[in-house]
Amino acid sequence: MGSERVEMGQSVEDGGGEQNHTPGRSSSTRAPPDACCFCWCCCCSCSCLTVRPAKEEKMTTISEEQEEADIDQTPQLSLEEVQSWAESFEHLMKSAHGLAHFRQFLKSEFSEENLNFWLICEDLKKEPNNLTVEQTVKQIFEDYVSVMSPKEVSLDSRVREVINRNMQQPSSSTFEEAQLQIFMLMQRDSYPRFMGSSMYADLRQKLEQPEES
Repeated sequence: MGSERVEMGQSVEDGGGEQNHTPGRSSSTRAPPDACCFCWCCCCSCSCLTVRPAKEEKMTTISEEQEEADIDQTPQLSLEEVQSWAESFEHLMKSAHGLAHFRQFLKSEFSEENLNFWLICEDLKKEPNNLTVEQTVKQIFEDYVSVMSPKEVSLDSRVREVINRNMQQPSSSTFEEAQLQIFMLMQRDSYPRFMGSSMYADLRQKLEQPEES
């Protein structure tokens, strides 16, 4: 992990990524303290600085809000649907109810950032506005890829290098390989634990019990 962080630091400095946000780093081209966080420029009166917390909060909650909306529009959870989650990870990820319960499980394991990252990347693919895509890509990088972020997801050095190259021209596919790696990580590690958890067993048992007359 240490080597990955060193590689990441070197790549970001070469690509013009996060050095403007690191306190105490000396550089002749460093942006002023109030430089724009999205455009990575040296503007000194950026209006987005005052609204960044709201945008950042929206980024971290948009997928969860969409998840709740999807649940409201789906039929009541059935035993058949819950049983289908055990058939494959794909079945779980395609289920609005499944995502909600899987999220609660990941929260208990303090790894919710993996699902959030995957879902936000899915939302990014559907965004038609190029400016919004560019801003969203940079925010996702800060929130989930930067080694300075508490929500950093686990990515290997090869994928990080791919991301650093892609950041030169942000697009809806910037995190494609990273998203696949996180999907595989959840499928390999978190999914089996969820299926063997008391949370899943209790949910099945509740639905299997006949309703009392």
